[in-house]
Amino acid sequence: MKARWFAAAALMSLSVHTTALGKVSAAGVERSPANALALNWESPDPVDIYESDRPTASAEDARLLARGVTGGSYTLADAGLSRRYFILVDRKDGDTVKAAERAVPLPHGSNFRDLGGYAGAGGKHVRWGLIFRSGGQPMLTDEDMAQIKAIGVAQVVDLRSDEERVIAPTGIDGVPYSAIGYSMVDLLGGTSPDKMRNGVAIYHGFPLMLVPQLKLVFADLLRRQAPLVYNCSAGQDRTGFTTAMILSALGVPRETIYADYQLSTRYRRPQFEMPKLDPAAYPGNPVAKMFARFQADPRYQTPTPLVEADGTPFLKGAFDEIDAKWGSVEQYLEKEVGLTEADFQALRRLYLE
Repeated sequence: MKARWFAAAALMSLSVHTTALGKVSAAGVERSPANALALNWESPDPVDIYESDRPTASAEDARLLARGVTGGSYTLADAGLSRRYFILVDRKDGDTVKAAERAVPLPHGSNFRDLGGYAGAGGKHVRWGLIFRSGGQPMLTDEDMAQIKAIGVAQVVDLRSDEERVIAPTGIDGVPYSAIGYSMVDLLGGTSPDKMRNGVAIYHGFPLMLVPQLKLVFADLLRRQAPLVYNCSAGQDRTGFTTAMILSALGVPRETIYADYQLSTRYRRPQFEMPKLDPAAYPGNPVAKMFARFQADPRYQTPTPLVEADGTPFLKGAFDEIDAKWGSVEQYLEKEVGLTEADFQALRRLYLE
């Protein structure tokens, strides 16, 4: 049976339809506040449902949950927080679809989610359970770490500035960790972080500013240092750009990349991205002052859509910069990050199926 992987349909634009390849389509998984997992799909035929804690599992080595389910929905009550991968098998033609939650439900984490399931190059999909994006992780508990260890994280790449890493060290212990030293002031083009009103303009600077970080991320992926986690503080701006470059290298359409980018508004929890700060404890650190100001303003506790007034995604600024100066993401990654055609082929071989 040919397996196809699908993302949780958190946005309508992220729903995946595959009627040309089989009768089961638009599969997604949603978690309720009571930790029930609702599995939804579309199919005129009954399906058998299996589940596993391994993203590579097939129906043959997964646990059977139910046979001959109709109606396009199934709920697994009291699912707990462990990560689960569902396998739906059409009873008439044997077509197989796999689905999982987009986000990893860390009780004290923010915006930690899987890139798996998106349609990429050659009719394939991004493999689940290998590439994760996240917000800051300074407040993780033992319960959170148990989930991260269960995922089997092999490498963490921290995209944050020196100032951020000082005031909010990562809470992921016992995993190889890398970062590139730089100042938030440099990222903002010399503007003091405390005076920054919005971050829209910084997207045009990301393609050059974040080249060293992209080199780390792609080198880890090519060395098969996965599952890989990369993060900034909110997991939306620098992490969003890095995600856009990874998904572009895997052939994921730009509209899908924009839709994934907007999921940060749903999955961010700012209260867990930074500990409570006293700027006096960090003299000379303008970033501590900036985050303390954010923490004191209730408006910053509720994530807002990452779009300009006319609805244009902030991320488009980075794509526009790349298209204007390099012609395409592929050319940018070749000339600035150093990827070769063989590297692109290797990435798609390793992270698509």
